[in-house]
Amino acid sequence: MRYIYFLFLLCTSLQGQVKTIRNVTFDNVKKMDIAFLNKCLQTQANQVLDSTIIQKDVAFLGRLNGIANVTYAVTKVDKNLYDLTFDVVEQFSLIPTLSLWTTENSVAYRVGVYNFNFLGKNNTLGGFYQSNKNDSYGIVFSAPYLFSKKTGLEINAQSISTEEPIFLSTGAASYDYRNSSVEVLGLYQFDIKNSFKVGVNVFDEKYDYLSGAKVAGVPLALEHKKKMLKLIYNFNDLKYDFYLIEGFKSKFQFQYVYIDNDFQNKLLIAWNDLMYFKKVGYKGNWASRLRVGIASNTNDPFAPFSVDNNLNIRGVGNIIDRGTGTIVLNSEFRKTLFEKKWFVLQGNAFVDSGTWRKAGGDLSDLVDSNNVRIYSGLGLRFIHKTIFDAIFRIDYGFGVTKNGTQGLVIGVGQYF
Repeated sequence: MRYIYFLFLLCTSLQGQVKTIRNVTFDNVKKMDIAFLNKCLQTQANQVLDSTIIQKDVAFLGRLNGIANVTYAVTKVDKNLYDLTFDVVEQFSLIPTLSLWTTENSVAYRVGVYNFNFLGKNNTLGGFYQSNKNDSYGIVFSAPYLFSKKTGLEINAQSISTEEPIFLSTGAASYDYRNSSVEVLGLYQFDIKNSFKVGVNVFDEKYDYLSGAKVAGVPLALEHKKKMLKLIYNFNDLKYDFYLIEGFKSKFQFQYVYIDNDFQNKLLIAWNDLMYFKKVGYKGNWASRLRVGIASNTNDPFAPFSVDNNLNIRGVGNIIDRGTGTIVLNSEFRKTLFEKKWFVLQGNAFVDSGTWRKAGGDLSDLVDSNNVRIYSGLGLRFIHKTIFDAIFRIDYGFGVTKNGTQGLVIGVGQYF
């Protein structure tokens, strides 16, 4: 009986020592929806105070589009009763965008405007216009937490029209390319680090020959409807200190493209981006991205992976090659040169390298020196600390490998 009484006293004593949250509040919140923030947090009122869970909530809040930085404070209000306050630095989220890159005979650009925190609930709503010899445009709506704190929806619609280089056995040809598409994706977040998107894309493609080489069996005009099933899996363990980033991120994409024509067969495409960020000293940031991709190895001049100035290798030019397999490594060191209140000037030194498997080729193409591109260069970043993704970048890359070119790449946001 004494042992039962002792256990009762021990349990009562331990229960009395449990620290409990009375209230969860937010300071300096003007644009974010408070009910939305509370819905998404793991930490709730009348729960046990757990610093590990609070740290996870801080990391989650720091990744939301409308928030630049988050700290927290715990205040004792009574015996074993505490208030938790998140101090939020919000960021302006209605952003104009600009991308500018050089082509062989002209300058291409894309302009747009996006609200990355529409209704204060981390939704994205926006659109773009692109001029690359032809006119293109698109709109997007993304609501990651539309249905619950784990499920959401994303809808994209666009019409792309460009002049595309196609690489044939007898040389290069130019085609007028048009793509009109509608995409619907369901979003699900397993936990703070793991999420995925799955859905369908329905699109019409049209190719019309303009000039250059011709090969028997490659049509001068091609038009067809396609359906694509898409799966995207994200692992995100990044931690943000305003514009400085630390941690690891992985993004895997898989696409199954169903094509109903005699020239092309169904297509499987998969690639994975591994990104690693490390703070160096007080204001340095080392960033790296490794992309490995593979696709159905058809001998198709319209291969899915391209070597492009604006996508993977700065300075290389506008779609200079295509392939059915790719390995790309981008690595750069970002260093704060000047910082005062909201403004940051950041310098950047980078090396971009990549290799491709030719359409219908062998995996040995990936180690063929003729397919390897290495570019190096310098850049500047003009950063507003409290406007979402308000980073204006200028990079100049020049070729290190054989027959290397050089060029300027301008855009909004970090390159990766």
